[in-house]
Amino acid sequence: MSETPLPGADRIKTLAELVPIVAALRAEGRRVVTTNGCFDIIHPGHVRSFEWAQAQGDVLVVGINSDDSIRALKGEKRPIVDAQNRARVLAGLRAVDYVFIFDGNPPSWFPLLKPDIHIKGEGSAQDPAFPAEKALVESFGGELRLAPYSEGLSTTNIIETIVQRYGA
Repeated sequence: MSETPLPGADRIKTLAELVPIVAALRAEGRRVVTTNGCFDIIHPGHVRSFEWAQAQGDVLVVGINSDDSIRALKGEKRPIVDAQNRARVLAGLRAVDYVFIFDGNPPSWFPLLKPDIHIKGEGSAQDPAFPAEKALVESFGGELRLAPYSEGLSTTNIIETIVQRYGA
């Protein structure tokens, strides 16, 4: 018996598939918003951030780090949830229009999608890479905006709570 595709699965695209989709949306006069992250264990802070980001434009495209890039960023024990399943969860959220998985860092795909607005978390302004990312987004007429932070909500906090309650 074959598995029936779940609703929203058609919103998961490759970067190559998204390039013409985003170009067509922009040609229709729609403002394309992007954001990205690991989104390893989805929590209310992520959902709030996606809803806020979606409200900044017309279409929200979310890039998620590949499993390899998360391991490079966060260590060998991460991710908890693999990329395909993280993409599937995000594609099921009302605020998210498209999802794609990427390797490396976000600036590699900025010139391909040329978002009208790119969203980063409020704490990102302290990241040494922030000025270069901001300049790159602005170089093609985009704008970088900071999403409000949801205090106390993070995947790391969730993992720490699980370890404290159930042991390592």
